[in-house]
Amino acid sequence: MSRVTVPKTYKLYIGGKFPRSESGRTYEVTTQAGEFVANAALASRKDARDAVVAARAAVTGWAGATAYNRGQVIYRIAELLEGRRAQFVDEISRTEGVTTAAASAQVDAAIDVWVWYAGWADKYAQIAGNGNPVSGPYFNLSVPEPTGVVAAIAPQARVGTSLLGLAAVVAPIIVSGNTVVVVPNTGAPLSAISLAEVLATSDVPGGVINVLTGSPAEMAPWLASHADVNALDLAGAGDIDWVELQLSAAETLKRVLAPVAGVPAPALERITAFTETKTVWHTKSML
Repeated sequence: MSRVTVPKTYKLYIGGKFPRSESGRTYEVTTQAGEFVANAALASRKDARDAVVAARAAVTGWAGATAYNRGQVIYRIAELLEGRRAQFVDEISRTEGVTTAAASAQVDAAIDVWVWYAGWADKYAQIAGNGNPVSGPYFNLSVPEPTGVVAAIAPQARVGTSLLGLAAVVAPIIVSGNTVVVVPNTGAPLSAISLAEVLATSDVPGGVINVLTGSPAEMAPWLASHADVNALDLAGAGDIDWVELQLSAAETLKRVLAPVAGVPAPALERITAFTETKTVWHTKSML
């Protein structure tokens, strides 16, 4: 006896919960050949605002955690990804239209990215900060601090980026204590929401990572102009008017990273791009 399949409707991930888009809109996720795979929520301007509110509420707790603890939490993401590896391989091979071997290679690379950045959590400050020579009886120390809420557009190439591209932009943002609102790959968003399911069962506090599936061209202008967003990563915004996004971001003095070709490679510079330097003066003992 044949049965009717139950196609899944993937939701947004905001503040540690899985709401539908407030607009009620969805869009079809298909294979490269055009075959239906699932429905995904089509996020709206209101959803973007809600995600920023959730991200802002999570900043204090996440930035206040010890660097060692943030590294443990990020490493836990890699552990859970490893445990659900087969699911991610299947989703990537179906939506990207690649072989199982290629999908496996992408999952492995994504796991390695999370591990790489986890290792930097309690080390980058020693490189990005330093003691400054000054004239006078003072210690002068510079220390990197998180910027706050960062909005990011993940790489949008249909092949090779759905999970790896998301890890490549999100991991370096949250390492230092920032929170993020990310727009994942539009054509292949299943890995992003499956990753959100991983986050919901991991140690990542709600609101630290918020995932808005849908159109970068629709959501990016609102995120770029939002006064409570502190920085913007346009890694995957090369196909939209990203210069206009930079101009909008400049009105609220946001730091902006320009689009890149492909998937950003792991780099210390992607961590420090979303930090601010705090300088502390302290009087030396006269004894």
